[in-house]
Amino acid sequence: MTSHAGEKWYRTETALGARHCVGRGDELIVVDGSPFGAWKPTGERLALSSARLLPPVIPPTFYAIGSNYRQHIEKMAATAGRAPVYYERPRVGYRANNALVGDGDAIVKPADAGEEFQYEAELVAVVGETLRNVTPARARDAIFGWTIGNDVSERHWQKIDQTNIRAKNCDTFKPMGPCIARLADLSGMRTKVTMNGVLLHDFDTLDMLFDAGEVISEISRYNTLSPGDVVWLGTDDKPRNMKPGDRLEIEITGIGVLRNHVVAASA
Repeated sequence: MTSHAGEKWYRTETALGARHCVGRGDELIVVDGSPFGAWKPTGERLALSSARLLPPVIPPTFYAIGSNYRQHIEKMAATAGRAPVYYERPRVGYRANNALVGDGDAIVKPADAGEEFQYEAELVAVVGETLRNVTPARARDAIFGWTIGNDVSERHWQKIDQTNIRAKNCDTFKPMGPCIARLADLSGMRTKVTMNGVLLHDFDTLDMLFDAGEVISEISRYNTLSPGDVVWLGTDDKPRNMKPGDRLEIEITGIGVLRNHVVAASA
């Protein structure tokens, strides 16, 4: 789905509530409708610099894959004192929409969260068509566009809980944005993570064990995917700990920069 390559879709607050917008330089053209169906301009234009950006899509279903980069697997295993495990099939799970926040929003660290409170910088594929039991090639053709996700994780909870409801799905744990970029060519794509102005990571975004087409194909064997579904594709390297006051920027080539800051829970 590359006929609109270069187009960027945003979602923002307007006087009429949340609306999708098409980016045009420094402006947002507000539309009625959805990028995944019929839409038309409302005539309203907003300055991108002053708009409050929301997650660019609220997905019908929110998928995420873990253990999808070799260095991440190896470094996390070394920290845990165990041998690395490389999975033969994509290790896909779910995330919760309640955890989504947009570019510029705060990540709230719960009062009982531990020191290992970490980011994960991820490329996110946004599905543009209904898919069931498709090949990887067909899945790649059905990707509407790409955005950036930060899969915030509390590692102690991740170790001791039977599910990820606390470790990965607390409110504000899933920043996503700033836009959905429709890209014809992903070659040379890199992911950079900067905290408090210091570059911490710079890795080849596409150096995955399973690419987006393979992951979506695997999901589609058992689950029907719908337009607007998102598939988070994992992170590389070993994330650092975050604390209240930290400011994080995740940049992925061709998409933009997702900026968020960490605050302590008020209660």
